[in-house]
Amino acid sequence: MRARLTTLPTLLIALLLAAVVWWAYAPGLHGAFLFDDFGNLPALGTSGPIDNWSTFWRYITSGIADPTGRPLTLLTFLLDARNWPADPYPFKRTNLILHLLNGALLYALLSRLGQLLEVAPWRRRLAALFGAALWLLHPLLVSTTLYIVQREAMLPATCVLAGLLIWLHGRNQLAAGNLHRGLLWSVLGLGGFTLLGVLAKANGALLPFYALLIEFIVLVPRPSQPAGSARRAHRACLLIFAAIPALAIVAYLAWVGVTGIIGGGPASRPWTYAQRLLTEPRVLLDYLQLLWLPRPYSSGLFNDQYAASTSLLHPASTLPAILGVLALLGGAWWLRRRRPALALAVLFYFAGQLLESTSIPLELYFEHRNYVPALLMFWPLGLWLTDSRSLKVPKRVLLIALPLGLAWMTHARAEVWGNVQQQALIWAGINPQSARAQTNAAQIEMQNGHPREAIRRLESLLAAQPDQVQLTFNLIGARCMTGGISPDDLAAARTAMRTTKNVGALIAHWFDRTLPVASSDSCPGLTLPALGDLVDAGLQNPSLGEAGPQQDLTYLRGRIALARHQPDAALNDFMQALDLQVRPGMALQGAATLGAAGFPTQGLKLLDHYQQVQAGTMSPGFGMPTIHEWILTRQNYWPHELARLRHQLSLDASAASTNTAHPVPEPSSTH
Repeated sequence: MRARLTTLPTLLIALLLAAVVWWAYAPGLHGAFLFDDFGNLPALGTSGPIDNWSTFWRYITSGIADPTGRPLTLLTFLLDARNWPADPYPFKRTNLILHLLNGALLYALLSRLGQLLEVAPWRRRLAALFGAALWLLHPLLVSTTLYIVQREAMLPATCVLAGLLIWLHGRNQLAAGNLHRGLLWSVLGLGGFTLLGVLAKANGALLPFYALLIEFIVLVPRPSQPAGSARRAHRACLLIFAAIPALAIVAYLAWVGVTGIIGGGPASRPWTYAQRLLTEPRVLLDYLQLLWLPRPYSSGLFNDQYAASTSLLHPASTLPAILGVLALLGGAWWLRRRRPALALAVLFYFAGQLLESTSIPLELYFEHRNYVPALLMFWPLGLWLTDSRSLKVPKRVLLIALPLGLAWMTHARAEVWGNVQQQALIWAGINPQSARAQTNAAQIEMQNGHPREAIRRLESLLAAQPDQVQLTFNLIGARCMTGGISPDDLAAARTAMRTTKNVGALIAHWFDRTLPVASSDSCPGLTLPALGDLVDAGLQNPSLGEAGPQQDLTYLRGRIALARHQPDAALNDFMQALDLQVRPGMALQGAATLGAAGFPTQGLKLLDHYQQVQAGTMSPGFGMPTIHEWILTRQNYWPHELARLRHQLSLDASAASTNTAHPVPEPSSTH
């Protein structure tokens, strides 16, 4: 009876919490797609609607992020759309449902950990609810939950939480003497869900670290342990599915760091590996400040202005940050016996940052990297507030006030995420030195018919950051809206093209939009030769010297030649681009472009050239790209598409030849 009386209020509070979370996030569900969404979600329609098994397998293996391609995340996007373009609302709604599911799993894990620490039932449930509530309602996690593509960060949390719960259940079975059942559950929890987590995103591989922390901080000091053969099975399971993977990850991170420092790169970043390692302690303390001193608004998705540390003393916060992180780690380990919940929360947090905040050369700072690491962050506070032996009334007030305060801040931030214009201007105000934030705000101002405001915004930052192509490109767009561009605008763009770091697909996307403008002479000063000069400047940029960027730029040069009605020059550029990285998709794209422009003969010549060089076809990358290529081979995809295009080009060439040999007489004029 007492258990029922305790469970019923807990369930009611949980339902009320879910309603509050939904209310807090609801304004943001009507927001738009953002940034990396456009780099990932269009795969839903790359080869047509995903309405058969052939397109399904091509889509699910199309990912290029991580060696796995993150197919589990791609699979869940099919819940929301099976073609592109699509409506963003279903994607955001699914993200919020997943966030609530993760909150329920977190409550279950925290309650189980409280039981293992022998906390009284009512107190451990309330502390677990409080810890889950603060995590669910924390405004810092809005930029994960409402950023559609960051389902990649949310699904590993689901796998981690489910995997730990299943592993703890298996361990409990082993302690009770159920050898086979306990071992099965343990292997499923540690091995199976680590694999699932990795298929969502690489940081799912950190599940073994979390299990080891729970084992040595919470479980080993407790009296209930597996015995005999069950003990040996438990140790073997931990060794194979936790210790060895954890050591492998540490070794890999060390190898990346050491080889990176020796090499001095990466070429595509404005900092070195050593500078990144010096910078990340500052980043981690900034994260912790945002977690423990939350505010309605933060820098959001724009953190390109974050200054890297160049030495222990530059900036001055570098050395104190390193010492602070070391103190937190050492203090947590020292307190692991007396304050196991606190120690576990701190060490869990830093373990969760291992892949994304150490030596791997990712961008320096992103808020979504806190989604999994912060899972246990507020549970120790919940345990303290539910201890009624002292400060009973203030603690009860805080148990209610803190979740409500976070709910208000999350609601305010979600309103920003639901309003694209407001979002852009707020982020630009918070990040005045961020080229991405100012570019985004300028684009919104141009869309709303205020190009002069965009020009002022872009010019003020371009003087300090002349290597930012996104600033010069958008400045050209704004100038076109106000009457045309000047030689100075083109000179600034050439400077940026010669000095910019690798900016991914930004350059190609801008040329896609700008080529028709230059071809139609609708923007005075923006000509096709001027665009060609920009491409040539990019080809001289050492940071764009790798085969991939060189191929993109050479192909763009060919498209400009085609727009200037120079099909043979375009064909030559397309062949040069193809030779840099022989890929059937490049041959198909180039030949189709030539055909669509009215030059099928040149298109056929490009396909002939591909046949001559296809023996040197670029091998797919490690992991999912290899599987994707295997799928395409099994489906005979490229031969079929190339043959179909060749047939159409041949028909077009024959028709053009016939029309040339037998011109159609012009109709006589009437008077």
